[in-house]
Amino acid sequence: MNRLSEYRIMWVLVLFDLPTETKKERKIYADFRKKLLNDGFTMFQFSIYLRHCPSQENADVHIKRVKNMLPEKGKVCILSITDKQFSKMELYNGKKETPIATPYQQLELF
Repeated sequence: MNRLSEYRIMWVLVLFDLPTETKKERKIYADFRKKLLNDGFTMFQFSIYLRHCPSQENADVHIKRVKNMLPEKGKVCILSITDKQFSKMELYNGKKETPIATPYQQLELF
C-alpha cells in the first residue's frame, strides 16, 4: 500500500466547548488551546483545531496527548478522518464557497 495514500493519511480534529465565565476557567481554556498549538494543531474555527498526521499510528499518538491534557470541565470531541474524507469538505463564507487552505506542506523527496 502506498505510504502517502489519501486513505492512510489522517486528520485529527479537536472540537471543544469549555467554560469561560471565571478568570480561572479562562486560564484553563487558554492553557488547553496553547497545548493544542504546541502539539502542532492549527485553529480551523474558534473552538475547532486540526492536525495533519501521516498515518493512523501518528494520529493515535496525538489523540493520546489530547486525552492527557483534557480539562476537568467542558466538552471535548476528538475526531479522526482520512485525508480523502477531509478533501470532501465544503467550506463557505456566507454564500461564497471558500477554498480550503491546507495548513501543512507535504515534503516530497526525490
